[in-house]
Amino acid sequence: MKIFLTGANGYIGMRLLPILLAKGHEVICAVRSADRFSVSPSVKRKVKIVEIDFLEEQDNNILPDDIDAAYYLIHSMSGSTKDFDELEAKAANNFNKLLAPLNVKQVIYLTGMTNENQTSKHLSSRKQVADILKEGNFALTCLQAGIIVGSGSASFEIIRDLCEKLPVMITPKWVKTKTQPIAIRNVLQFLEKSLGREETYNDAFDIAGPDVLTYRDMMLTYCKIRGLKLHILDVPFMSPRLSSYWLYFVTSTSYNLAVNLVDSMKVEVISKDNHLTKLLDIRPLTYEEAIRAAFDKIEQNQVISSWKDSKVSSRFTKVDLNQFIQVPTHGCLVDYQSLKADSPEKSLDKIWEIGGKNGWYYANHLWKIRGFIDKLVGGVGLRRGRTNYHTINTGDSLDFWRVLFADYKEKRLLLFAEMKIPGEAWLEFKIDKDNIVHQTATFRPRGLLGRLYWYSMLPFHYFIFAGMLKKIAQA
Repeated sequence: MKIFLTGANGYIGMRLLPILLAKGHEVICAVRSADRFSVSPSVKRKVKIVEIDFLEEQDNNILPDDIDAAYYLIHSMSGSTKDFDELEAKAANNFNKLLAPLNVKQVIYLTGMTNENQTSKHLSSRKQVADILKEGNFALTCLQAGIIVGSGSASFEIIRDLCEKLPVMITPKWVKTKTQPIAIRNVLQFLEKSLGREETYNDAFDIAGPDVLTYRDMMLTYCKIRGLKLHILDVPFMSPRLSSYWLYFVTSTSYNLAVNLVDSMKVEVISKDNHLTKLLDIRPLTYEEAIRAAFDKIEQNQVISSWKDSKVSSRFTKVDLNQFIQVPTHGCLVDYQSLKADSPEKSLDKIWEIGGKNGWYYANHLWKIRGFIDKLVGGVGLRRGRTNYHTINTGDSLDFWRVLFADYKEKRLLLFAEMKIPGEAWLEFKIDKDNIVHQTATFRPRGLLGRLYWYSMLPFHYFIFAGMLKKIAQA
């Protein structure tokens, strides 16, 4: 089948793509920027890539007219706390317009389970999208998932952050809300096995695991599996805003996502009907099995995708980061240093493994302090880490940086700062043919405050950047 995959660079899309290719399907991948489509060259050769921003109306000739089915995996919840529902509606309408001239038989839409008696802005927006998609000239299959548990999923990473960092938690009453989590492995099975099944056309199905748990249960179960001790103290007076700040400071989530998650966590969502499980012959994993499967991937360094690498984890959600790939030269302040590498191969590996748990090779405590300060002023901090310990792809998040360019053969890595600063900053590493490691920090200040910031940081830059370069160049 010829399949149109939206959100191909997202958490779900990145994992669904290799499954579809393995089944022999021809896949057309929709991404905002082809440069940020971080799949292997071998996968890129097997697919057709189209650049589409569904917040803008598209040329109807951008797609071939023989597409059989499509996946709608577009989500805007993390980008805004106010107008994400309007953005999601706009994207769904533009999707319908794009597919209107085509003879697409089925569209599969992954959404969330709903509660008929109570809802959140997030779930209401998801339902609104489903209603819009139903107006399209195709059969719609809605898969309504519970909380998704898997390596790199927002839900799993938040629980992981909380449990690994806090032996004692003072929690709001929403931790007693019941939900029904589902393993990412099962979500992908439902997505793949629903394809072309006429029994699923023009219908909606709840998909969930077998366990009904509170958020408190989920954290305690996680700690039991990891051998951690956790004491939870419930308080009834923690407001949604305070809860959002609590999640934001303790976990790697952005503040916008934290606000919307807290809004949803107050709503109980439990599966009403699981007959699709029998129809598609799928065995849902228990919550414990889902956690263990996630750590199997983490320990083997096989995390395919993470929500933290998506643009929604950035503070530049409404900005095209490609505009920063050309490092400016005019009006900039620069710290440039170079050193001959003892072993260019080892130095390149060090560059490719920088950040995350590996640290920044010199004065890591100062990097951590800078990350903490960034969190205090509303930035992303260092908690995003990195998805893979050994590889870097263009578009990945890397602590409080974003990877703008990564080419191992060219021996060049370019990072753009997503921390809160009065200006724009780049950090570039490059190894030339003479085995010289070039390290360049470029800052384009915004007004007087930007220049004061740079000169106030000069004493730290002097020995931090020099120490980092020395560690990279040493064998």
